[in-house]
Amino acid sequence: MFRVGVGGFEFGPEERQYLNQVIDNNQLSYGPLTQQFERQIASLHDSRFGVFMNSGTSALHIALAALKQRNQWQDGDEVIVPATTFVATANIVLHNNLKPVFVDVDPTTYNIDASKIEAAISNRTRCIIPVHLLGLPCDMDEIVSLAKKYHLSIIEDSCETMFATYKGKPVGSFGDIGVFSTYVAHFIVTGIGGMAVTRDPELAVLMRSLMNHGRDGIYMSTFDDDDLVGDDLHQVVERRFNFVNLGHSFRATEMEAALGLGQLAKVDTIISQRRKNAEYYMNALKPLENEIQIPFIPEDRTHAFMLYPIVLKKGHKRDLINHLEDHGIETRDLLPLVNQPIYKKLGYELSGDQFPISWNLIDRAFYIGCHQYLEQEHLDYVVSQITSYFEGRATGQ
Repeated sequence: MFRVGVGGFEFGPEERQYLNQVIDNNQLSYGPLTQQFERQIASLHDSRFGVFMNSGTSALHIALAALKQRNQWQDGDEVIVPATTFVATANIVLHNNLKPVFVDVDPTTYNIDASKIEAAISNRTRCIIPVHLLGLPCDMDEIVSLAKKYHLSIIEDSCETMFATYKGKPVGSFGDIGVFSTYVAHFIVTGIGGMAVTRDPELAVLMRSLMNHGRDGIYMSTFDDDDLVGDDLHQVVERRFNFVNLGHSFRATEMEAALGLGQLAKVDTIISQRRKNAEYYMNALKPLENEIQIPFIPEDRTHAFMLYPIVLKKGHKRDLINHLEDHGIETRDLLPLVNQPIYKKLGYELSGDQFPISWNLIDRAFYIGCHQYLEQEHLDYVVSQITSYFEGRATGQ
C-alpha cells in the first residue's frame, strides 16, 4: 500500500552545497546565507526587506507587534481575521493583547470574503489580516481599498502561499507586511522558519529588533563590528548589549537559511510540478463534480497549490477521510477555527448562523498533498481511492 503524505522533503545537491558553505564559514548564527535568503525572498515578492525567523507564526506575531508599537495601538484594539484559517492567525492577535474579529470566507476560494469585511469594522479596528489559503491569493483590491478608507494596516498571512500573483502582483506586496512560512510541507522547506517582508525600513528594523530580544539595531549579528575601528567600534561595544524594545528570541540559524537557498535554486520546478499535480487532480476528479467541488481559480490570480482541497457538496467528510487514511492517504481538516474549544473557553460565540461557510467547511472540507515529490502512480492511486469510495457508496457497499 502506498503512503501518500500532505508534504515532503528530500535533500538534493543544492541543499547540500549551501549546508557545506555553513560548515566552511563556521558561522551558525545570523550570517551571510541568512542575509542572502532574506534578500531573495523579499525580491521575489516585490519587497525591499526580509526578516527571517524561526516560524511563520513568529513572523506573524512580530509583524503585528511591530505595527502595534509603531502605531501606538491600545490593548483591546481589533484585528480582522478570516473565520477559516490556521489557528495561529488568530492566536497571535490574542498574544499581542488585541482582539480578533472574525469574518466568514468565500465559498469558492475559501479565502476571507472581502464583501463582508466592512460590516466588521468598528472604531477600534486597526488591522486586517487576509490569509491566502492553500496557494490562492485573496481579493486584494477590495481589501486594500477598505484599508485606505478606514486607515487600517494590512498584514498578509501568506504562510500557505508563495510565488502566486493577484493581477500580476506577488502576494506579500500589497500590505504593510507579508508573512511566509518555510515549515515542513510548505513550498520552501527549511525544517523550521518564517519570513516577514516589507518595503518599510522602519518596520524592518523594528521587526528585527523584536525577534532578537528587542536589541538595539546597531548590533544585530556577531559580525556587525568586524570591520570597525576607533570610535565606530567603541560605539558598538557600548551599545551592543542595549535592549530598546520588549522582544522575543525568535531567531533561526544559517542551517535553515542554507536549506532555503537550496530550495530556491529549484523553485520553478517545485511550483510547476505542484500546479501540474493539481491540474491532474482537477481533471481526473471531474467525473465526481456532483460530489466534490473542483477548486476555483479566478482569472485575475494564479494558484501555487501548496495543498489540494477536497470539499464535499453534500454529506459529512468523516467517512471519506477515514477511507483515505485507511488506505495510506494522509489528510488534514481544512483549517477549522470557529469550532476550536479554546475560543469557546475564551468566550467567543462563533455560531453557524454567523459563519455559515466556515462551519460548512468544517463538516465537508479537508485537503490532501499535491507536492512535487508525488509520482504519477501516487496521483493515480489517490484518484482511484476517492473514486472507489463514491462508487461504493452509490452501490451501498
